[in-house]
Amino acid sequence: MRSPLLALLAKEPAHGYELKQALEQIFGTAYPSPNIGQIYVTLGRLEKDGLVRSVGVEQSNRPNKKVYYITAAGRETLSAWVDGPAEGPRVRDEFFMKLVLAPLTGIADRMALINRQRRHCLRQMREYNELAARTDPANRVAHLLIEGFMLHLQADLDWLERCQEELP
Repeated sequence: MRSPLLALLAKEPAHGYELKQALEQIFGTAYPSPNIGQIYVTLGRLEKDGLVRSVGVEQSNRPNKKVYYITAAGRETLSAWVDGPAEGPRVRDEFFMKLVLAPLTGIADRMALINRQRRHCLRQMREYNELAARTDPANRVAHLLIEGFMLHLQADLDWLERCQEELP
């Protein structure tokens, strides 16, 4: 949550609720809506770390609010995030650990694990297809995010097929 908030604040100063709305507007229903409490906790940590600063703004009919601004250190951190590679496939994949280790203990059958995971992937694919159908066609960001999820799930299904063929 840190880097996306820094990115939004690099565009323009905002208070927490505006940041939540911006994330929801940009990513639509394809991305889980952030919890406002999480946003404010993250903003507090960013401020403590010197990556953002806040200015209190008085409001006549409402409680005062804090508007957050990105600092020079925050811009450096944001640039490092943008320039760095995104995390790739996990070497310590939890399912693969189960697949290899559980049959050794006698508590699980490898094919049962593969079939259960396959059903899980197919269920997720159906959910993302339904989500795509409900998503505003004009929101290309949301559709690309959903497409990315679907491609990852298809790759997982292909990998499960390989596991079934290769593991005894």
